[in-house]
Amino acid sequence: MANDILTTDVAIVGAGLVGVSAALAMHQLGFSVVLVDSKDPAQMGSIDDAWDTRIYAISPKNAAWLKSLGVWQRLKPTRIGEMQAMEIFGDNSQTPITLLASDANVDNLGFIVEAKALLQALLAQAKTLGIRTLFNSPCLAVKATANKATLRFANNSTLESSLLLAADGSHSWVRQQLNIPMQQKSYEQTAVVANFKVEKPHANIARQWFTANEATGSAILAWLPLPDNTISIVWSVPTQLADSLLMLSEDEFTRQVQKAGNGVLGALECIGSAVAFPLNLQKTDYLVQDCVVLVGDAAHQFHPMAGQGVNLGFRDIIGLVEILNQKNQYQTINDSGLLKQYARTRKADFLSMLVLTDGLYHLFESNNRLVKELRRWGLAAAKHQSIKKILLEKAIAL
Repeated sequence: MANDILTTDVAIVGAGLVGVSAALAMHQLGFSVVLVDSKDPAQMGSIDDAWDTRIYAISPKNAAWLKSLGVWQRLKPTRIGEMQAMEIFGDNSQTPITLLASDANVDNLGFIVEAKALLQALLAQAKTLGIRTLFNSPCLAVKATANKATLRFANNSTLESSLLLAADGSHSWVRQQLNIPMQQKSYEQTAVVANFKVEKPHANIARQWFTANEATGSAILAWLPLPDNTISIVWSVPTQLADSLLMLSEDEFTRQVQKAGNGVLGALECIGSAVAFPLNLQKTDYLVQDCVVLVGDAAHQFHPMAGQGVNLGFRDIIGLVEILNQKNQYQTINDSGLLKQYARTRKADFLSMLVLTDGLYHLFESNNRLVKELRRWGLAAAKHQSIKKILLEKAIAL
């Protein structure tokens, strides 16, 4: 294919969850699409009986969107967890704020899905629809103007597109090549992730503990319900503490997780190994540059306490589709007015998520006595029905 010049309406760099879903959505709109990745995402590992360590919480609205793309129905129902309620504990309180799906007249507050299973369902749908892919195709250079983006590959071939979506993650190659500035802040925390069998039925309840003390610092522990009385945990702790947790024996690590969750589900049995990843805040004021649009982690990365990373990425694509659906016959897919409108609408969503995640992190990080009193007051207030209704609406709308 050396020296070949390919052309398409939309080029997408990055074949992760957001990138492949973008390819499906753009194809559904009637645009020609080429999906590019330096690796072959199908080689990330096969699905087996063991639960994937990487788990995502998917909002009801995004699950419905994935179904409209023909993806959700490809997942095995027996591997999807449902959140029918949430319990939120703060500062060692034994009495949680409880959010019930029934209070919002919905079946559930969201779904828990394995990353591998969801990606393979997305790729299978892309293959069924005949979407063109260039996998194992490292990019050497990218150029962009208001009218055209050009990708050059290692074999000297090029791909020209009217619109280029950068969906290549938090270390986005496209973003770096185009010198799009990214604001970064380390939370100096690490998320420790693992799966457990539990003794007592989890009743499809997601549980979250916010704690802070002078000795170990702030921590956020989430227990997410999976089928077959299994849970996935995400324990966000100071990095030094995370290193200590990962050095523990499996039995001792299990005891620590059980203790941190006040033993609410009885004895735990660890499944597989724990993994960890650093937590950072990343955001850019430039979601659009010429005909290039940053989506997913290439555009934003927040604290995982709300489990909204991939949901926010999916909403990027949904928002872009809504804007492109409004274009008239005289507007091109890369019309600057349309792309500016997209950037404005997405920034409002980002700001809302930033206030939620970063604000909560700093609220529970503090050991200041007055801040602790504010936390206690806030959690007590949140038990009132009017506040709970707002929290529920926020949860199911994400």
